[in-house]
Amino acid sequence: MEIVTTIRHEVLTLPAARLGPDNPLPALRPLDEMHRIEDRDKKDLPRDMARQIGYAPLHSLLPVRVRDGYDRDRAPRSLDALVLENDRLRATVLPGLGGRIASLVHKPTGRELLYANPVFQPANFALNGAWFSGGIEWNIGATGHTTLSCSPVHAARVPAPDGGEMLRLWEWERLRDLPFQVDLWLPDGSDFLYVGARIRNPHERQVPTYWWSNIAVPEDCRVLAPAEEAYHFGYEQRLSRVPVPAYDGVDRTYPPNSTYAADYFYEVPEARRRWIAALDGDGRGLVQTSTDTLRGRKLFVWGRGPGGRSWQQWLTEPGTDGYCEIQAGLARTQLEHVRLEPESEVSWLEAYGPFEARRDGEWGAVLDEAEARLEDVLPRADVDAAYTAWLPYADTDPGERLAAGSGWGALEVLRAGRKLPGTPFDGSTLGEEQEPWLHLLRAGSFPEPPDSRPPGGTLVARHWRDMLETAPATGLTEYHLGVAQWHGGDRAQAVRSWERGLAQDGPSWPVLRCLAVADREERHPERAADRYALAFDDLCREAGEAGGDTAGEWAAALAALGREAIEALLAVGRTADARAVWERLDPGTRARGRFRLIEAGLLLAEGRNEEARVVFDAGFEVADLREGDEVIGRLWARLTDEPLPERYDFRMRPTP
Repeated sequence: MEIVTTIRHEVLTLPAARLGPDNPLPALRPLDEMHRIEDRDKKDLPRDMARQIGYAPLHSLLPVRVRDGYDRDRAPRSLDALVLENDRLRATVLPGLGGRIASLVHKPTGRELLYANPVFQPANFALNGAWFSGGIEWNIGATGHTTLSCSPVHAARVPAPDGGEMLRLWEWERLRDLPFQVDLWLPDGSDFLYVGARIRNPHERQVPTYWWSNIAVPEDCRVLAPAEEAYHFGYEQRLSRVPVPAYDGVDRTYPPNSTYAADYFYEVPEARRRWIAALDGDGRGLVQTSTDTLRGRKLFVWGRGPGGRSWQQWLTEPGTDGYCEIQAGLARTQLEHVRLEPESEVSWLEAYGPFEARRDGEWGAVLDEAEARLEDVLPRADVDAAYTAWLPYADTDPGERLAAGSGWGALEVLRAGRKLPGTPFDGSTLGEEQEPWLHLLRAGSFPEPPDSRPPGGTLVARHWRDMLETAPATGLTEYHLGVAQWHGGDRAQAVRSWERGLAQDGPSWPVLRCLAVADREERHPERAADRYALAFDDLCREAGEAGGDTAGEWAAALAALGREAIEALLAVGRTADARAVWERLDPGTRARGRFRLIEAGLLLAEGRNEEARVVFDAGFEVADLREGDEVIGRLWARLTDEPLPERYDFRMRPTP
């Protein structure tokens, strides 16, 4: 049989915002994640679900850094893409942005099966900040959008089970220290894109794991999934069991019917086939199905309220059609994590393709007809057989490399002497970020940077912490050791390490800032404010001596530390000191939307209400506004009794 599937490079040019530099300050504060529930909600849940919700929730973003340097100044920019194509489908993959499938086109009809975002606009939805909407994303790690949303992954050609080629994507997920892979292939003549996925636990201990494949589809649709009940999660942070399709008198399987943002996690019966589909008014759209390991199915809607509309426009172009998300995961809800046993793996196969079925009518009859139609176009047995055929190829060594990810996997493989067939993490991918840790591994000491710059990221896993504890004590070593100890829950020892670091040569601002965070967490706000003020003074001095550039690491450090310092000083009523920090910030930093919001708060604290109102009236956009964050509305309410202007309304729940 002649194989006609091809994989090729392509360049996409579209309006895109800049990602900018990462935040150089370690993420010591508790994780800001909306998807949490109170213990009172767990008592009515199935026992296994309640247990998995309580199992190893993520409390820290470390060792990953926050990505908050992006803006909203879109201009035509080029994105590297890999196109996988046969005579029926064309899939466009972005290896530099988490391996996202940006587009899936059914060639015979010319139909785009996904919501393909016409712009690239990061927003603060990933666990570590920068995330963008559209396409199919691979969420691994912990509850929320993956930290790899806007990061590169490795990519290569690999032989496919049918004799053609697969596109393999792989990376090392750093929150849980787990390697994973995603294999994409298009069998000759197939209307379905096959996706083989695998997560491996190379450790001698259990590890919590998480996976949700997230598919953006046009909002004007009906979503079908084989369920009579669902678990509803809204931004009031409550999880409750509700009927499907109608809940509270409204058929929620039509996304436009919802007012507020919500998740619906479908309770798919154990014996039913795993699938979900989104169909337009003509009964045409996309279907996703999988082997049974990927048990969960979900619908996310933004809602027709002003907050949902604002977010939709924020993430794309005003005037474009909205979207919703259909998803598939390892557990029934995204609040859960599952156990991955020592030196084991979990794998499954997914299929994506065009679908036509009757969407309107009585729910049970609609589901039965759709499931029968799915069995006609892609039998359940064929999906299981494709998974069985793929498994022997999962360990096949990649051929031609098409894109490079990070060097963190190479560092871990080198440290532990691991062999991971199918997903090699080559030493050639080790880079500047890994260099000091490679030196620690080989020489037993942590090196000083070759030039003056803010300290790099900290590795916090137990083995790296042990190495730091036995390394010669320098200011930089004590700083990194304290961060690792803090992550490990030993806060008192972390404070001692940072205090020892202050007595060493070198800049004091990194450890002063860590000590200030510790003071805030231990409810010593005055001492925290003092240390923040000292840290900012020292950082300004060092950045000046280093000739710090205004667009790179020093500018990012000054902006991040200045923001935290102003917040801490205002918390204890030290408005003059907060104003002094503000005045020392770079004018370009002060002009950013986040800092315009900070300025309004500072003016309000100074009693200059009219000037604070002028800031709002002039308009600003907080590029890194967090999902569910109501800070703009709270500040507006302190300023006036007038309704919150639509341009500032990003509320994702009913107004209390």
